[in-house]
Amino acid sequence: MEYLQRLRDRTLPAPPMGSLIDAEFAAVEPGRVVMRATPGEQHLNPLGTVHGGFVCTLLDTVAGCAAHSVLEAGVGYTSIELKVSYLRAVAPDGRPVTATGTVTKAGSRVVFVDAVAVDAEGRTVATASSSLLVLR
Repeated sequence: MEYLQRLRDRTLPAPPMGSLIDAEFAAVEPGRVVMRATPGEQHLNPLGTVHGGFVCTLLDTVAGCAAHSVLEAGVGYTSIELKVSYLRAVAPDGRPVTATGTVTKAGSRVVFVDAVAVDAEGRTVATASSSLLVLR
């Protein structure tokens, strides 16, 4: 938790992957993490809407952070499965996408997380389920 709180407070630099979507923490608590990211022109697909990879990266990040929030210090994790369902396109309107990751089960070997991404109007744009292997 302390690591995530330091990332939220920006007293630690974001991991390099974080710079690709420039996500920021909105909430960090045990078993639940909320992040926001605003897609830019570099995140558009050929159709002019936000590329699904932007949303997937945000969902994967929030799921991993939620899993991290329930692990003891020094214990790692890695994604072993991620399923994303895209429900609507994200408009390139300069407004943020907010993702919430919630741990549904924290086992000793695998952590299961559900995540949801919503647009600035509160409409669900994608959901995800993630399984993360605990590395002791």
